[in-house]
Amino acid sequence: MDEDKPQSLLGAIIREQRELAELPMRQLAKAVGISNPYLSQIERGLRAPSEAVVEALAASLDLSVDDLYRRAGFVEPEPSTDDHAHSELAEAIAAAPELTAAQRRAMSEIHRSFIDANRVRRVSGHHDAD
Repeated sequence: MDEDKPQSLLGAIIREQRELAELPMRQLAKAVGISNPYLSQIERGLRAPSEAVVEALAASLDLSVDDLYRRAGFVEPEPSTDDHAHSELAEAIAAAPELTAAQRRAMSEIHRSFIDANRVRRVSGHHDAD
């Protein structure tokens, strides 16, 4: 197993967060809707989970998907022409007086997760047919 591969890092982070939350592997697997052996393989970096499984794991561990991907090295900050548009939207969300602070945080999190998910897709070679 290559410990520096994002898949291995993702598994290690999931295991670390599960242990910090004091969740038995069997309980987390059940909450996510996957088998105990499959979760074990993910944690050991032997299997790459689908986006849906990563989202369920993140939700069960009270983590953000984009933070999980970023920490595992799937997403690296990359300067792009899109950054200006992203920062304009982020600023607009932050300045929206019609939203509560909690709603602004949620919108910012959703915005960031879409951007990071698209970067993960580009890095992994998956493209949506929009």
